[in-house]
Amino acid sequence: MAYHATRSRGPAPARGPGGTAPRSPLPRHRGGVGEGLRSPDTGGRAGRPARVATRPHARPDVRRQGIRLSLATCPVQRATGGFLAYVCGSRSPAGAATVTPFGTVELTVYPYECDAFGHLNQAALLTLLERARWDALARGPGMDLFERNGVWPAVRKATIEYRAPAFARDVLRIETTVVGRGTTSMTLRHVVRRISDDAAIAEAEMVFVCIDRLGRATPIPDEIARFLGPRPSGGHQPIQVPAGDVELAVDLRGEGVPVLFVHGFPFDRTVWRHQLATLSRARRIAFDLRGVGGSGVPPGADGYSLSRYADDLVAVLDALGVREAVLCGISMGGYVIFELLRRHPERVRALILADTKPQADSADAKRGRDELTHVAEREGQDAVIERLLPRLLAPATQATQPEVVGQVREMARRWSVPALVGALRVLRDRPDSTETLRGVRVPTLVLVGSEDEIAPPDTARTMAQLIPDAQYHVVPAAGHIAPLEQPLAANRLLADFLSGLPSP
Repeated sequence: MAYHATRSRGPAPARGPGGTAPRSPLPRHRGGVGEGLRSPDTGGRAGRPARVATRPHARPDVRRQGIRLSLATCPVQRATGGFLAYVCGSRSPAGAATVTPFGTVELTVYPYECDAFGHLNQAALLTLLERARWDALARGPGMDLFERNGVWPAVRKATIEYRAPAFARDVLRIETTVVGRGTTSMTLRHVVRRISDDAAIAEAEMVFVCIDRLGRATPIPDEIARFLGPRPSGGHQPIQVPAGDVELAVDLRGEGVPVLFVHGFPFDRTVWRHQLATLSRARRIAFDLRGVGGSGVPPGADGYSLSRYADDLVAVLDALGVREAVLCGISMGGYVIFELLRRHPERVRALILADTKPQADSADAKRGRDELTHVAEREGQDAVIERLLPRLLAPATQATQPEVVGQVREMARRWSVPALVGALRVLRDRPDSTETLRGVRVPTLVLVGSEDEIAPPDTARTMAQLIPDAQYHVVPAAGHIAPLEQPLAANRLLADFLSGLPSP
């Protein structure tokens, strides 16, 4: 799968008048599974090294297949040009083996791929990852899988963490898994390790969007969907934390400075998916508010209030043995953090306030909350999110990132109706927090999307000015959900802020 970036300015190049997809920038491999490559021999020879044709110049090549298929544990089906096997890969934290159609590939680092200091060049690593994907296709359904379906996988987003240097003659093992799949997009995760010492060299998460001949996003064809396998349910299973009258679903990852992520309305903890995946130097803690997603629904209507939301934050920190944490809130999550500042300021080490504001609702806004409450009670979650979507996302996000639009809809559907109604009343009745913020004396980062209509940049700047030495940044081309709409820019700001915090 090649590194073509999607472009809205014009159509993607076609193969010709009768072509079905843009041409691959890689050399074409003729034959069922690619010239010089041989599919696994099912006669007890599955571990035999793959045969590679001689090249006129040095290139990274497949040293051996790196996997041994077990028909007793992995379902196998016939695919065009070879065998398609779902391979049992690494285990999730919950102990379940992940299932991937991509086999593990081992590639050699050549001197020409290294920089002046002998390290594997960062751009060359991207080429190795691309090579691993093509080899997986060659061994499975064939390199023309996308071409023959009239689509092409274009890179929408790439997040890479370089963990250790690699050198010439190192042999790297590249494991590829499917960690997400939407209607038009798929997310692949690469883990690169050195064979000799099992050192982690890099991890990458890449989002691909299927595009047609005109460069438009298009649903993933059935044959490709079958190759990718069942939709992943997510590798991180939440733990359950008691919080008064409910249990809260908490996603916990990594080690380092504790960061508690608080989602807004009508989102859930997955709004922080990119931050949870990439801020590897922090202990990332994200949970679903009461009545949302994997968290329990309070038994009565009085189970929703700012004070209960704030106490839930304390319950999560207590359950994890965290005395103080960086609090990161978006939208309504910011309002919950303001309440925590009033009730338990000693639990706050630093603040990250995204797309939020200190002001209480105006009279018109209160009436709007009441109207939306009636919509939730009569028509449910879908009607609520369709009312909100135009103001939640930047126009560019709505036009070019259908997977983000779909995720926002899915997050809203994971709210129970009582949680929607309870949260809307909390939003309507929340107090003004201007004076609360004047008293903040911890490091603070304020970030806002340039197209945020709900908590616009001028409002965010004014809020930052209330807090001594607060940092203020605008995230371009983002609306009210900047960390989800523009994760690379947001993650860079968060990582820089966290790395600059003084030692406790």
